[in-house]
Amino acid sequence: MKIKALLLSTVMVASLLVGCGSKASTSTEPTKATSTDAVASASLTKDPAVFAKSVGKDGKWIIAVTENVTVDKDLILEGEFKNGKKDTAGKELIQRKIGLYTQDEKRNVTARFTLTAPKLTVKSPMASIEHGTFKGDLYVETADFKLIDNKIEGNVYFKDEAAKTGFKMDAKSSVTGKQEIMK
Repeated sequence: MKIKALLLSTVMVASLLVGCGSKASTSTEPTKATSTDAVASASLTKDPAVFAKSVGKDGKWIIAVTENVTVDKDLILEGEFKNGKKDTAGKELIQRKIGLYTQDEKRNVTARFTLTAPKLTVKSPMASIEHGTFKGDLYVETADFKLIDNKIEGNVYFKDEAAKTGFKMDAKSSVTGKQEIMK
């Protein structure tokens, strides 16, 4: 009787271990962190080539630099991206951001950086440049572009009146050059 009880206990423990191990190793359900990263991941870089690729249509919704970056060619911020957040109706929010800063865990800006390029054209909807300096000329083709605590050392050219009217810049932002509609 003792042998049967011991054998039964051993089989039960082995079954539990095998069952747990196989479930953990074959699970295809993503974890919450994996799911979030897939939707709202960022591109953080100090490499000019990586930055130039990241602003393209196959990049990420947010492109952040970790130090000053100089790109020797014209850049185009293009593509429509979802940031992983939802509005009150449950619809995913569209956003594109160039972050020229680092922040701490409380979202306080800890360092600001400069992005230098001959030209940056903004085609992505709901795009912004935040908390740093862009040196070069900025061409805005969307009607919803924003500067947030950012300085443009150059000119801002708008595709049309709608792009100029939709352009927003907070009180901490500035543009050293002219702001005009392209002719």
